[in-house]
Amino acid sequence: MSYRNFPMVSKVVFGRGSFSQLGDIIESKRLNINAPFIFLVDDVFKGNAWLTSRVPLAYNDKLYYVSAAEEPKTTGIDALVEEIILRYKERPSGIIGIGGGSILDTAKAVAIMLTNKGESKDYQGWDLVNNPATYHVGVPTISGTGAEVSRTTILTGPERKLGINSDYTPFDQVILDPELTKDVPKDQWFYTGMDCFVHCVESLNGTFLNAFSKSYGEKAYELCKEIFLSDNLSKEESEDKLMMASWHGGMSIAYSQVGVAHALSYGLSFLLGIKHGLGNCIVINHLEEFYPEGVKLFKQMREKHNIEIPQGVCENLSDSEFDVMIDVALSLEPLWLNAIGKNWRKMITRERLKELYQKM
Repeated sequence: MSYRNFPMVSKVVFGRGSFSQLGDIIESKRLNINAPFIFLVDDVFKGNAWLTSRVPLAYNDKLYYVSAAEEPKTTGIDALVEEIILRYKERPSGIIGIGGGSILDTAKAVAIMLTNKGESKDYQGWDLVNNPATYHVGVPTISGTGAEVSRTTILTGPERKLGINSDYTPFDQVILDPELTKDVPKDQWFYTGMDCFVHCVESLNGTFLNAFSKSYGEKAYELCKEIFLSDNLSKEESEDKLMMASWHGGMSIAYSQVGVAHALSYGLSFLLGIKHGLGNCIVINHLEEFYPEGVKLFKQMREKHNIEIPQGVCENLSDSEFDVMIDVALSLEPLWLNAIGKNWRKMITRERLKELYQKM
């Protein structure tokens, strides 16, 4: 029997104020003064001196503001990689992503494409990357996606939404500074936190479950219940715990997989551009038959925090548009294998998926 030998983030710093150590951490990785560090920063921080003044630029280093209004597209990754290659004579010393899941995924994808030929759409799938990525660092400024720890980078390509899943995708270094999440808007905090919660629900109820993924998933699940249902946490405690829930939730799927909610959410995102965390919330609302306890808890959390989940996002779609979403969802075979098992195609028909989408 062959067991997966998967990579983990090799170095991580946790603590309030630890972002200030970024300059010292990366300096030893500088190849030479002409080989820049490229900082990809969520453009929500444009004009926010509290964060941007602390980005440790030196020599030829460059800061790019990246919009998270839409999730990363393969075309955007390719354009950014081309600009970096044409702008600098030497290969960058490293790529530093500072932001939410979209920015972290962008950083991972750029680091991979700087050392691998072709277009990023060519690498959407499992274990298609041939060469190690450029040194890359992740600094999350919102908690829940697990992008800081996962071996995938989720991209929307011309034909599908699918990650570059590879041993070269994980960050070489992560800085977990809960202080960076202090200004996240409440609805975004909830949607992204629920991404973490759904990771746990799908991992813990999947056929791929094992003691490794279960230990991380159970911890993240308990942290999510405490964060979103307890009245006893201070804001700082909640920020600290959600950052660790995100980490553990990401680890819970590293050695297992996600499931029904993510498969359907990918379809919503590909066709309608609905962001991942919100998409998971829209979908999980209607999955009682698959995850009864998880859906029950999700609805309690939603009500407690008075969060509105959009309704009717699929009500005006044509049959051909439903077919696009169904095609995306059905293409994610590992997710269905985890959620249902080897005979998933007998249960998950096109008609069944259309019925589910029509509820949303």
